[in-house]
Amino acid sequence: MRDFQLPGRSPVMATNGMCATSHPLAAKIAIQILESGGNAVDAAIAGAAILGIAEPHMCGLGGDCFVLLSPPGTEDIIALNGSGRAPAGLRGAALRAKGLSVIPLDTVDCVTLPGAVDAFCKLSRDWGKAGLKTLLAPAIHYAEAGIPVAPRVAFDWATAADRLHGTARDAYLLNGRAPKAGQVFRAPKQADILRRIAMDGRAGFYEGEVADDMVATLRALGGTHTSEDFAKTDSTYCSPISGDYKGTDLVEHPPNGPGATAILLTNILSHFDLPSMDPFGAARVHIEAEATKLAYDARNRFLADPDHMTRLDHMLSRDTAAKLAALIDPKRAMASPANLSESVHKDTVYITVVDRNRMAVSLIYSIFHSFGAGIASEKFGLLFQNRGAGFTLEPGHPNEAGPGKRPMHTIIPGMLREKGRVVMPFGVMGGGYQPVGHARFVTDTVDFGLSPQEAVDGPRAFADGGKLGVERGYGDAVRAELATLGHDVTTPTTAIGGAQAIRIDHDSGVLEGGSDPRKDGCALGY
Repeated sequence: MRDFQLPGRSPVMATNGMCATSHPLAAKIAIQILESGGNAVDAAIAGAAILGIAEPHMCGLGGDCFVLLSPPGTEDIIALNGSGRAPAGLRGAALRAKGLSVIPLDTVDCVTLPGAVDAFCKLSRDWGKAGLKTLLAPAIHYAEAGIPVAPRVAFDWATAADRLHGTARDAYLLNGRAPKAGQVFRAPKQADILRRIAMDGRAGFYEGEVADDMVATLRALGGTHTSEDFAKTDSTYCSPISGDYKGTDLVEHPPNGPGATAILLTNILSHFDLPSMDPFGAARVHIEAEATKLAYDARNRFLADPDHMTRLDHMLSRDTAAKLAALIDPKRAMASPANLSESVHKDTVYITVVDRNRMAVSLIYSIFHSFGAGIASEKFGLLFQNRGAGFTLEPGHPNEAGPGKRPMHTIIPGMLREKGRVVMPFGVMGGGYQPVGHARFVTDTVDFGLSPQEAVDGPRAFADGGKLGVERGYGDAVRAELATLGHDVTTPTTAIGGAQAIRIDHDSGVLEGGSDPRKDGCALGY
């Protein structure tokens, strides 16, 4: 139990239904959908559509999503891959011939096809009750009427405004500047797109005027994108992957998302006595950072489009995890994980909803970096994602950029299962941090018995690019100890990610929601 004399959040508890997400208006709309008879899928779609207006630097119709869904009356979990593919004309060799060794973050070369709209339409058709006209009506209204910019959104907007080019600057800046907290942001052209999707389904987006606008804009910038590429976009159902951590099943979306990285991380961490450590001390941060370096090295080697990935079993193997765990020195930070493990082998929103029938949805939605590629379509002002920057240009690599391939992603929805029952949909935002966030959330709840709200409240650290980013929530003594262990300790310019979760207590019938104070959102129930 938290100390009520100190700042903090209580968990939100309810019995009929709950939503936890990164903006309060999206949570409110999701609950209204549940109260009016919609189910968790309906509420998640309606809330996600709002997030595209409330947090346009994070997500939007030009982006991708991944979904885990537990239908009512069953403990099955279904995965839906709503990530788009590269255009058929993309060739890694052609990009190398242009002198590129990596794909830039802000050119047409990084723009992959948007997959989220097809996924929303498919989810609504296959699992929803209310229909797209009902679900998109709130987002249409708020796109036209506007939404006051929330404080964290304003902070992020200001840091990323320089990424916007041309039409995107006109659509997403107010008088040439990032809006401040409390200023109202409107997106009437987005309302027009949403209205077409509400009326005509996926055809209103992937065909006709909206698709023509996207193709014409991308072709004018030198892209190979065609009308056929957009028309062929198709989200796909697949089987989740999972790993056991001390009796709790961590269920993840399979590649091309990085769920396998999170499972590898928890498998590595299972070799260490985390419960004996201070949950907010240096020893735990150190072990987690070293495991991160090794698991991410595996990610970089193997993770790719599922049609091209051949080493998934290797990443999920407990033998692989044991060998990697043996490389960790509890008293010293490693310099080069790639050399050590040679023989062994960014911006997002999240929404989770559970309804009265215990259908559970875990949905993550993103345009990758802030404002994606910074490029918007000329007529409708639709922002394009830069997810293609997740490809490598290394010849022969399974994740090499190529026609029709899905790039390696950073976003993953999660669920926890105990004794065969789904007990918690959850997600952690924060670009590349997400697998670490999943592993930390699991160890927080399993090893330290933290509630969902306590788990997302705790300070974070992330080993990335040779640095160990340590949030200010850790004290100076922890920072000093980590430096003594050999880490190059830095303070991140912004908070590391964000998270939401809903715990399902099947015995009491109570839902317990937690939402990250690093974001503007909340958990709401009824």
